[in-house]
Amino acid sequence: MRLPSPYSGVFRGGSTARTGPHALPLARIKKIMKRSARDGSGGDSAGARMISCEAPVVFSSACELFVAELTRAAWDSTLEGRRRTVHAEDVAAAVRDTNVFDFLVDVVKARPSDDGGSCF
Repeated sequence: MRLPSPYSGVFRGGSTARTGPHALPLARIKKIMKRSARDGSGGDSAGARMISCEAPVVFSSACELFVAELTRAAWDSTLEGRRRTVHAEDVAAAVRDTNVFDFLVDVVKARPSDDGGSCF
């Protein structure tokens, strides 16, 4: 009898890694993981050649949680501005105002540019 994998609770509705619906394409996540491992400062210049089938699924779930939390913080900023549409400046404000997103501060400018460009 096959035992459930340690990450089997990640799936919703009894789906498995091979059949379950995922918001992000697992093949793309796997490519990013391989590229990031190769570009990293690890001792082996070849990078990660083998990635288990559960790893991209866990990354996909983590990305979903990250986007949901950032969206919630941006929505709070939108409501403070008495609007009902999330704009890029709301996401930038969420990044600036929330300590959890400090690693994104360099990505987001302090203020949108005066020429009407994007704040990213």
